[in-house]
Amino acid sequence: MRIDKTVLAAILVAGVMAPAAAVAQEVSDGVVKIGILNDQSGVYADFGGKWSVEAAKMAVEDFGGKVLDKPIEIIDADHQNKPDIAVNIAREWYDTKQVDAIMELTTSSVALAVQGLSKEKGKIDIVTGAATTELTGKQCSPYGFHWAYDTHALAVGTGGALVKAGGDSWFFLTADYAFGYSLEQQTADFVKANGGKVLGEVRHPLATTDFSSFLLQAQSSGAKVIGLANAGLDTANAIKQASEFGIVQGGQKLAALLFTLAEVHGLGAEAAQGLNLTEGWYWDQNDKNREFGKRFMERTGRMPNMIQAGTYSAVLQYLKAVKAAGTDETKAVAKQLHEMPVHDLFAKNGHVQANGRMVYDMYLFQVKKPDEMKGKWDYYNEVATVPGKDAFLSVKDSGCDVSAFGK
Repeated sequence: MRIDKTVLAAILVAGVMAPAAAVAQEVSDGVVKIGILNDQSGVYADFGGKWSVEAAKMAVEDFGGKVLDKPIEIIDADHQNKPDIAVNIAREWYDTKQVDAIMELTTSSVALAVQGLSKEKGKIDIVTGAATTELTGKQCSPYGFHWAYDTHALAVGTGGALVKAGGDSWFFLTADYAFGYSLEQQTADFVKANGGKVLGEVRHPLATTDFSSFLLQAQSSGAKVIGLANAGLDTANAIKQASEFGIVQGGQKLAALLFTLAEVHGLGAEAAQGLNLTEGWYWDQNDKNREFGKRFMERTGRMPNMIQAGTYSAVLQYLKAVKAAGTDETKAVAKQLHEMPVHDLFAKNGHVQANGRMVYDMYLFQVKKPDEMKGKWDYYNEVATVPGKDAFLSVKDSGCDVSAFGK
C-alpha cells in the first residue's frame, strides 16, 4: 500500500511534536497548586500563620507566577493545631482540589499526621513550622521534607551555649505533645553528654494561660537553667510569669528552646532581653535579608522570622524542582528536591539529605537590651554560627530507613 507523501509528512511531524506536547502537558490539571496549612488563630498564629501565606505568595511572584507555562496557585487553611482537622483538610485538598504539595504545617502532631497522609497519597509535603526530628526519622517519607529547623538543631544551638556557659543543671517545662517531648529529650541528651544533669521536668497542656504551678516546681528544683520546651504564646506567657515570680532575679536562667523574632516582638525587648535562642535566619544579617525584610514589612507591617522566610524558600525550591523535572509528578519533583542544592536568601549552600532533611547553618542569637536597639525590630546580636553538619542529624543517626524508599 502506498502512502501519500503529504500524509507521510504529517505523520512524521506528529511523531516529532508528540514528545514536546507531552512535556507541555506534564502539569496536572493545568495548574501547580500549593497548600499552606498552619495555625492562623491559636498560639502559633504569629509564629507562622497568615504571614507564612504571604511569604509563599512572595515566592510565587518572585518565581514569575508561572512554571512550565502553567499558573501557580497558593491556597491556605487554619488547622487549629488539631491533627484530625488538618488531615481532613489535606485529604480534601488532595482528593478534590488537586493540590500538588502541602507546606508549613506548624505543630509536630499535625505535621506527622499530614506527612503520613501525603506518603499514602503519593504527594509532597515540606515542613517549615514543626520541629520534631521524627519527620526525617522513624516516620520519614520519600516525599517528605523538613526545611527550617528541628529539635536537634535547637538543642545543639541554645542548649549547647548554656551548658558551655556553666548551666549544667536543668529542669524542663514542656508542652505536652510530640514537639515538646522531642525538644526536651534531645536537649536533655545534649546536656547529659556534656556533663550536665537533668533534675526533673513538668508537662503542661497546649495553650496554657496559668504557668504558676509549673514554674514553682521548676524554681524549687534549684536547677541553674529552666528549659522551656514549648513555643509561641506558651513560651511568652511562661517568661512573663517567670518574671513575676522573680525566677531570673533569683539566679536561675531561662532557656527559650524555640523562640523566634515574632515572639520576641510580642513579648517586648524589656522582658526578652538576654534570652539566648536559635534561628536559621534573621532579617538584619546581610543586604539580601534586609531587602527581603523590607519587602515583607511593606506587605505585612512586620519583619519575617525563620518560619516565614523558610516557607518562602520551600515554595521557591519546590517550583525550581518542578521546572527542572519538567513536570509536577511527585516522584520526579521529589528526586529534584533531593538532588538540587539550596542557595537562596534563606539557606546558603544548603543541601537535602536522603531522609528529606535540608541541612544549612543555624545561628545562636541573644536578645539585645532595649538601650542597644537602633530601631524597631532590631532585636538580635548574633553570638555564634552552628554549622549545618553539627546542627542536624545525619541520615544514619536519624533512624530513617531510606532503603525502603524505592520499594
